[in-house]
Amino acid sequence: QVPLVESGGRSVQTGGSLRLSCQVSGFDLKRHCFGWFRQTPTSYEREHVGQITPDGTTAYANSVKGRFTISKELAENTLYLQMDKLKPEDTAMYFCASTRTCPIMRDRADWGQGTQVTVSS
Repeated sequence: QVPLVESGGRSVQTGGSLRLSCQVSGFDLKRHCFGWFRQTPTSYEREHVGQITPDGTTAYANSVKGRFTISKELAENTLYLQMDKLKPEDTAMYFCASTRTCPIMRDRADWGQGTQVTVSS
């Protein structure tokens, strides 16, 4: 059973909205730190988008603050990334990640396989 499975990525126009989902298996949403990262083909490394702590506190990169919202639904074992007012520069492969403690360290995280978001102008 794959522990983190993302879905919801697709093509959308500038200004549109998308909600990405990350189905979580084998991790406790109440005890682990979860986050979203993104990467383009030319990225040096995966860019941190935001994270949510076990108690539900969220933090975001400046590039997405005020436009993106991370949430989790314990009953569904699912992590969400609501993306509004999308821009072409948001185009990337989006990954969810989990570690035992926050902040999420890339080399210690468990990763999903990613879901592609493409924003056209």
